[in-house]
Amino acid sequence: MKMDVLKKRIGIIGGGQLGKMMILDAKRLGFHVVVLDPTPACPAHSIADKQIVASFTDGDAMLELAEKTDVVTYEFEHISVQALKELESRGYTVYPAVESLEVIQDKFRQKTVLAQAGIPVPAFMQIAKRTDILDASSLYGYPMMLKTCLGGYDGKGNALIRTEDDMMDAFDALGAGSTPLMVEAFVPFVKEISVLACRGIDGEIVVYPVGENVHVDSILDTTRVPADISDGCTEKATKLAHDVMEVFHGVGMFCVEMFVDDQNNVLVNEVAPRPHNSGHYTIEACLTSQFEQHIRAITGLPLGDVSLRTPVVMRNLLGEPGASGRTRVLGLEDAYRNPRVKVHLYGKEDVKPYRKMGHLTVVGKTLEEAEKEAETAKACIKIVGEA
Repeated sequence: MKMDVLKKRIGIIGGGQLGKMMILDAKRLGFHVVVLDPTPACPAHSIADKQIVASFTDGDAMLELAEKTDVVTYEFEHISVQALKELESRGYTVYPAVESLEVIQDKFRQKTVLAQAGIPVPAFMQIAKRTDILDASSLYGYPMMLKTCLGGYDGKGNALIRTEDDMMDAFDALGAGSTPLMVEAFVPFVKEISVLACRGIDGEIVVYPVGENVHVDSILDTTRVPADISDGCTEKATKLAHDVMEVFHGVGMFCVEMFVDDQNNVLVNEVAPRPHNSGHYTIEACLTSQFEQHIRAITGLPLGDVSLRTPVVMRNLLGEPGASGRTRVLGLEDAYRNPRVKVHLYGKEDVKPYRKMGHLTVVGKTLEEAEKEAETAKACIKIVGEA
């Protein structure tokens, strides 16, 4: 007899904001959720049915998580692949697939696999020693991006090399060869975009509308949907997201970040095998949010409609410069004077400068209206530490 999918128990590795928002939709559907996170007061702890307090590299803790649940998923990439492989070898279900995560974790391998599949990506090469950077400069010219192959997020693990003088400083700053490095040719992009896509257990793939992203100091600041790009670029981006899903055979949500250059070429920058910051707009603006979709996918439920109901703007809410200590949110009442503003605070007990503490979303009749109101609302809110 087929198991009632709503009786499945879900294990989530990571209790940050993405894990928390997954749980909110999982609980709405009646699922039992266990989260693994080393921080006892992580954002997800207050709503999970159980938390296992342990390191993301603790294989025994991951085994405990798998034993207590029917399917295991994760909210971020930087976890032990070996531990997840051990779970799969014992017959436990992990989504998205560990083989896809292993490739995606290593940016050089990720780019290599994408390029071999015919997916357009920036030119790249592996760096083993300082002189390799000189070789790259002769191939790609300046500027170019030096990146760590493993780890890195929100601009961490990247260094822009503008001239030969920057070369050695960048090499030393990223570990001087102690960790795998790669160089990418700099893309003179005019737009940064991202596309969410999801695969169900039955193989069905759905692709969300194209979002346009703005980063400030390498941290996502704004996502606008629909993206202000040509119909041709929209078609290319949508097809690329679908093609990437065919390369990585994982069940669940993926986000494909892309560049649009000055010739209207669309190139894939990075792939994330999980719900994504740039997809938070889906909570208010799509018929099925990225979080509900992920839960549907990994539990075997049919996928939901991804149609955009209205133009939307999402703005991240970060800790103020110099902020530290227990979190204090100022100006929320002022922001809420606009009834279309929706604020999501993640429940992080402590604030740090530029830490992602929440986001806000505004829907509107037009993108311009939503953007103006989102800017006004964001200006009201300050996230600081208690004096």
